[in-house]
Amino acid sequence: MYIYGKNVAKEFLKSEKNLKMIKKVYLQDQIFEENMKNAFKNAKIPVEIIQKCEMDHLVNGLHQGIIMVLDAYPYAKLEDVLEKSRFLVLLDHLEDPHNLGAILRTSAAADVDALIFPENRSVSMTSTVMKTSAGAFLHMDVVQVVNLNQTIEVLKKHGFWIIGTDMDGQDYREIDYQGKIALVIGNEGKGISPLVRKNCDFIASIPISSKVESLNASVAAGLMIYEAKRNRK
Repeated sequence: MYIYGKNVAKEFLKSEKNLKMIKKVYLQDQIFEENMKNAFKNAKIPVEIIQKCEMDHLVNGLHQGIIMVLDAYPYAKLEDVLEKSRFLVLLDHLEDPHNLGAILRTSAAADVDALIFPENRSVSMTSTVMKTSAGAFLHMDVVQVVNLNQTIEVLKKHGFWIIGTDMDGQDYREIDYQGKIALVIGNEGKGISPLVRKNCDFIASIPISSKVESLNASVAAGLMIYEAKRNRK
């Protein structure tokens, strides 16, 4: 897996634990920063200087002259997350990697404990997601589960209140976000699935003008996450 960009690289360099995820680093000739190269070498990570055309062949995005090679993303285990979490965000088959990256960044900023989403028919932790999150993925537990509805049942048994986001629900500003909660953000086009909606304890709606059909998933998630954070003080 290739991860790229200077901001992401700087986040990796803040933690010895994170640096252990990196197997190799490619830096672009002529524009690489000497201090960054030395930092990776001091961490005993192989560094190779290559030309821009070679870097462009490796990744399609804006690499800014640095590409890091990682093993597969290390997802957290649900059972480990449950032991220490009180504020979770569940994603019901989100498809856009940019939305996932943005939600990761917002969640990390708002001290969400973990993100949870299903393995199938859902975006996963790709290079685009990690780049969009600007390194926030390094500060968040992310869990992939086989079945989201079964996971919701597990969360309920552990005392979590499940708060879905959908139309025709209660005003999101009137909901009690105290205690152990899990916010559910739906698919970009379909919203949350009927069964997931049925399993929610509350349905929160964000009032919008009739001129607009719906909000972007990451925008809706940001509003919900910070409303919950504000009410949990």
